[in-house]
Amino acid sequence: MQRPWLLSPGFRLVWWGQTVSQVGDGISKLALIWFVYAVTGSPLKATVIGLLQTIPPILLGPLIGVAIDRFPKKPLLIGSDIIRAFVIGFIPCWMSVESFTVDRLYVLVLLNSVASAVFGPALTAAIPAIVARPQYTAANALLQSTTSLGVIVGPAISGLGIAALSSQEVLCLNALTYLISAACFIPVKLSPPERVERTDGAVSSTLSDLREVIHFSIVRQPTILVLTIMASLYTFGSSAFSTLFPVFARKLLDLGPVEVGYLWSAFGVGLMAVSLALIRTSEWNLMRRIRVILLATTVSGWAMLALVWVTDRYVAGVLMVLIGGGLGALTPIAWGILQELVPPQMVGRALALYSTGAMSAAIGGMWFFGWTSEHWGEQWSVVGIGVVLFITAIFAGTFARWAYQRAAPPL
Repeated sequence: MQRPWLLSPGFRLVWWGQTVSQVGDGISKLALIWFVYAVTGSPLKATVIGLLQTIPPILLGPLIGVAIDRFPKKPLLIGSDIIRAFVIGFIPCWMSVESFTVDRLYVLVLLNSVASAVFGPALTAAIPAIVARPQYTAANALLQSTTSLGVIVGPAISGLGIAALSSQEVLCLNALTYLISAACFIPVKLSPPERVERTDGAVSSTLSDLREVIHFSIVRQPTILVLTIMASLYTFGSSAFSTLFPVFARKLLDLGPVEVGYLWSAFGVGLMAVSLALIRTSEWNLMRRIRVILLATTVSGWAMLALVWVTDRYVAGVLMVLIGGGLGALTPIAWGILQELVPPQMVGRALALYSTGAMSAAIGGMWFFGWTSEHWGEQWSVVGIGVVLFITAIFAGTFARWAYQRAAPPL
């Protein structure tokens, strides 16, 4: 019997809901950064948007991981979507043009990122309850394909909306997309977390849970620690690029919001192609999957360097497809490995630990490359991001050799 490409009825609902909400995210991402850069003219201040989106996962990640493992995931997912609908959708609609300042926008972005910090790990931790074990990487890749669709469609719509209306009005579309996502979770059946009777206090039990996952990730399954280090290298460069790309495109290629939206959509095309290709890698062993990451990051690194010297926007579009494809391999593969290695009652904490490391590196990369753009120029930032991707590829190659030498059984 042929396996359905959306894996299961429950996953099908989740996929459609995420497709809609990711389009909304793609619309708002360009609108947020464009608004800040248009008002301030500062690449460093534009990166504050990205920084605010990474602070909550870093500061609250471990506690969020404990909550995800202890509480039902469906209410966490639905509640997060509803909060995001109000914070980044309805509230900007209700504010007057005069009161919609950069500082107030920063506050809304921070509140939205708190809700997103709960939603992301909760959704990833819920995958083992929705699809079978051999389908974990495929499910993660399909979820990333919704991000790709958001990147393809969202920025193009956002660019047209900014040109015709304003960044503030464009943000209003997000409210509806998040509410649709929340509605899609309602029929999905998720098994409740295992109840563990505790006699110690809330603080002691939380610390105990965190010590348990740290010991597991470092001593019992060091592959998780190695994955976290590799992901941190990757996000140091990739998060800076995704945050600063509107600035790069405007300064290096002299593009307006519509052209930037189309070019960013080309990035999404590459991301989508790799996401769909990764569906077939679910049953590959650890070493083969890591080699995919090595190849993908190498390609994106070369394309990033080439982007500095390109003046033709069509050639830049081709390079953006390659960059999107190269950057699309690591996350679904890493999440799939984590979901396979970690017991179900610990997945939320393990993902939170992984995300905390990756997001800490991301915030450093966004600040560093934002500072580099402002003081040395956008060209050097793009070159630096390309070098970081090459370093990630080298680390992935070392990881693959280490996995081979340990003779780890296929996952």
